[in-house]
Amino acid sequence: MLDKKSQLITTALRLFYANGINGVGINEILKISGVAKKTLYSYFASKDELVLATLHYRDAIFIDWLRSELQRSQSDSEVIYNLFTALGKWFRNDVPELSDFRGCYFINTSGQCTDMQGTLFDYCVTHKQKIRALIKQYLPHQDDSVIDAICLIKEGAIVSAYLHQDPDAAQRCIPIALKWLTP
Repeated sequence: MLDKKSQLITTALRLFYANGINGVGINEILKISGVAKKTLYSYFASKDELVLATLHYRDAIFIDWLRSELQRSQSDSEVIYNLFTALGKWFRNDVPELSDFRGCYFINTSGQCTDMQGTLFDYCVTHKQKIRALIKQYLPHQDDSVIDAICLIKEGAIVSAYLHQDPDAAQRCIPIALKWLTP
């Protein structure tokens, strides 16, 4: 059984990811989680604090998952193959810990932030920086411009997979990304 704080975070993440942070109110989270309003506010002073907690939670899950997908790579080419194959699994809803694919939670959330200098937006940027650093960790001999190109291709695959309902978007990126690798 989840503790109340975890229950709030997981319920809020599920609802925010499915319906957007602006499409879900606190009362809906309370109703579905079964947690009292007083308990919610004992953990989170505002909805933004709850959203931030969901970003931290999703970040940890996503990075652990992606690391496990990349760590079996034996070459730069395998890193590319494993990265985009992993994304394809996510797009096809074959990664239970990430739930049904609804695009990138961080892109979705950042797009709903009215303050591009605020904590929520900043955390979305931080997540993308962490993912870039993780990819760089597995491609240590690649130039920064190569890492940037791979990350841009990855982001494009995520957006295309969601907007066009195209689970094959990631697979089509593999030959493109491989061309960027420095021998």
